[in-house]
Amino acid sequence: MPDFNISEVKLFFLIGIPGLEHTHIWISIPICLMYLIAILGNCTILLVIKTEISLHEPMYYFLTMLAISDLGLSLSSLPTMLRIFLFNAPGISPNACFAQEFFIHGFTVMESSVLLIMSFDRFIAIHNPLRYNSILTTARISKMGLAMAIRSFLLVLPFPLTLKRLSYCHKNLLSHSYCLHQDVMKLACSDNRVNVIYGFFVALCTMMDLACIFLSYLLILKTVLGIASLSERLKAFNTCVSHICAVLIFYVPIITLAAMHRFAKHRSPLIVILIANIFLLVPPLMNPIVYCVKTRQIREKILSKLFSICGQ
Repeated sequence: MPDFNISEVKLFFLIGIPGLEHTHIWISIPICLMYLIAILGNCTILLVIKTEISLHEPMYYFLTMLAISDLGLSLSSLPTMLRIFLFNAPGISPNACFAQEFFIHGFTVMESSVLLIMSFDRFIAIHNPLRYNSILTTARISKMGLAMAIRSFLLVLPFPLTLKRLSYCHKNLLSHSYCLHQDVMKLACSDNRVNVIYGFFVALCTMMDLACIFLSYLLILKTVLGIASLSERLKAFNTCVSHICAVLIFYVPIITLAAMHRFAKHRSPLIVILIANIFLLVPPLMNPIVYCVKTRQIREKILSKLFSICGQ
């Protein structure tokens, strides 16, 4: 078998759901619905927060950042998912694959950063409510958001650059419905130790975000337990429910997938692919629903806009 370098590799091939290729057209229906709901839900959140002056507060600015990262995740994976399930076209050029994995990893790190900042927001709101607005000013939130976005994309910028320098032999079949750094680098027949080490470093940064979120909730728990009134304790905890749900929805699939890759020797490819698809499909779908259900202000503003539209 002759060797190929990256300039001679024309296509990588993504996969859908193994064994169910004949039903991909039917599977595409719920997938398209999930994407549609996710995009509409996050766009609605952004529109409501932008147009309602009463929602121009720190918590809702952070929710805007979460909606933007969810939209980015959805739009990054949408092209290949639709090509595979709707048009049965699994091929993707190497450069398009490198671009997709850059945006997927970039928005993943961005969402992790947003969830971390939101945990600090909840701690400040509960621990020092009187100084909440003076601590989290609009200018300070803008700087935090900008720093978070720069950090996210600078952190994953080496991914496509290091993948492009690798040589690729006859292997060109990826194991997901979209491009991921750890998936593409396994196809290389040249030394990929730099990719392995740096990929581990980025994963460690994401896990550090989770550790800091856990620390924030320990501090929140300590503060809440110091409140004398039971009703006030419950009220304080209730303000954290939406964020806790968002953290679980985001991190559980990531940790499960990492654990399966690391410890499950005889893992089912079908289960791995399903969890990987859940990781990209479910958080952008569920976050707007969770925040609309659990946040009264968001829910009321959305319903009032819907009633005004229906009344016209």
